[in-house]
Amino acid sequence: MKFIIGTKAGMTQVFDENGVCTAATILKVSTAKVSQVKNVETDGYVAVQIATGEQKEHRVAKAQKGHFGTGVRFVKEFRPKVGDEATLDSMVKDTTFDASVFTPGDLIAVSAISKGKGFQGVVKRHGFAGGRRTHGQKHSEREPGSIGATGLNRVMKGQRMAGRMGSDAITIKNLRVLQVNPTENVLLVSGAIPGRKGTLVEVRGT
Repeated sequence: MKFIIGTKAGMTQVFDENGVCTAATILKVSTAKVSQVKNVETDGYVAVQIATGEQKEHRVAKAQKGHFGTGVRFVKEFRPKVGDEATLDSMVKDTTFDASVFTPGDLIAVSAISKGKGFQGVVKRHGFAGGRRTHGQKHSEREPGSIGATGLNRVMKGQRMAGRMGSDAITIKNLRVLQVNPTENVLLVSGAIPGRKGTLVEVRGT
């Protein structure tokens, strides 16, 4: 059971020993600390809570100082997959770990919040073709067209229409760790990851 929290730092290219170029995302990973290990007897479920990052002293509440010991910026819980519960036995409070928990070639699943795009129309949000500029149509290039059924006299639930786009929690599976730099606490992951620069990213081994 491998996991860690990082932030998206941008994208780059990585060349392997055969000269093959792969698009990669740079993840800046701070040293993480196990702040709590939850179990069925006391919490009702099994999970491990980790904390990372630094925060200014005046921004941390007393309760948080008592729980974490110091100011932290990000806190996340990771629940084990079926069959991985035994790996939590090695997790002890205040244990620290960094990017070195992963090795090049590991398959991972990455979760992040996608970029927010605001209120968008159906062409951008759903890929509608829009209307033609023929037979008397003048300003209907990006209109949705008909949205209702005659007999129902209402719009069906789930009808694709204009609305808020982005800012969704997205998980991408089967990405590959290309490089690990424990000194700089950097992970290079194949492909693109949702979100802007600075977005909090959850990394799990698959």
